[in-house]
Amino acid sequence: MSFPLRRCRALLGLAGGLLIFATPSLAAAHAATASYSASGSTPSASDAAPATAGGPASAVPRRATFWSQLVLDKQPAADAWTRLREDFTLSHETDNPRVAEWLEWYRAHPHHVERIALEARPWLHWVSTRLEAKGMPGEIALLPFIESGYDPTAANPSGATGLWQFMPGTGDAMGLERTDWYDGRRDVLAATDAALDYLHQLADRWYEDDVLLGLAAYNAGAGTVNAARRAAANRGEPIDYWHLRLPAETMDYVPRLLALSAVVADPTRYGVALPSIPDRTEFVEVDTDGPLSLSMAAELSGVAAAELKTLNPGFKRASTRPRDDASLVLPIAAKSRFLAKLDAVPDAERSVMNRYVVRRGDTLSTIASRFGTSVAEIRRSNALSGSIIRPGQTLSVPARALASRG
Repeated sequence: MSFPLRRCRALLGLAGGLLIFATPSLAAAHAATASYSASGSTPSASDAAPATAGGPASAVPRRATFWSQLVLDKQPAADAWTRLREDFTLSHETDNPRVAEWLEWYRAHPHHVERIALEARPWLHWVSTRLEAKGMPGEIALLPFIESGYDPTAANPSGATGLWQFMPGTGDAMGLERTDWYDGRRDVLAATDAALDYLHQLADRWYEDDVLLGLAAYNAGAGTVNAARRAAANRGEPIDYWHLRLPAETMDYVPRLLALSAVVADPTRYGVALPSIPDRTEFVEVDTDGPLSLSMAAELSGVAAAELKTLNPGFKRASTRPRDDASLVLPIAAKSRFLAKLDAVPDAERSVMNRYVVRRGDTLSTIASRFGTSVAEIRRSNALSGSIIRPGQTLSVPARALASRG
């Protein structure tokens, strides 16, 4: 199952003409794609393919033609908000009392939306492009407004963390690594793809592509939503999202997102002044060909270490992961300089820090040997004047030897 992209794209050439190009594989995929429904109704066989003008819908894929294989791309939008609005596909249900209540709240608190929109600035365009690539509703790009305030470092006492507020077990199931060096739930790039895949899986497995039920399950868990649907059926009521009796947070979760989407669709109507966000992604992920401290990365790239930390919230220490396939997110403008200077860095200078708890029988010499460093470097990193260490003492150890996992 895949989510269909519902908007055409147009790519304007230098002369202002429309350039078109054929992509047969994508066209074939579109022919077999089921729609991603927000209605809550169960699709019938006739829903398998859209109706054409003047003719009935058909469940049999049509034969590919030249025109069916054309994909149009368009010039960049005015800004990231315009692009996002073009990707909105859900009904915002503004007449629904539960949505209307949140619309009034947003109208009364415009600075709440504006403040979080500023936090979203580094990430919003990129999240939107990932939704486009997966054919999912643009409204989902606003979900981190609700989950985390678009703060990748946000942490909940329940254990959830990151832009998309993954719990440890769910993050593990979705392939987000957690080590002493790195938490994939806080890595915006990794966690965004994991969150979209998770939403996709929920809607596909349990709810026949009903996005509202998928969102409810993302918040409360599929077990809770499924139990509520069974209870609704036993009462003789519909089993779509709007008729379920769910936990209070989940009852608000979808209306809040739909209300926020309506505000972003028409901010002036609700007294909200959205900050300007360019219609382009301003960062890039680069391979570092091994571990690298953020201080060295800052020197090589000309970007402040604090900014690098902001762009790489998955790092739990002031360095990349200590592995051969380490990578780093940089401002696009810094990429060329960074890669040019990186080539000149000797392997001996790629030192990142390990935390090591001294065990009985350890000496500085044995610890240095274990981590491929020197006694002098350990002393310097820990402000030690001599060689006396105690069991239980924690040392910062420059490690040139790569960890097998980190």
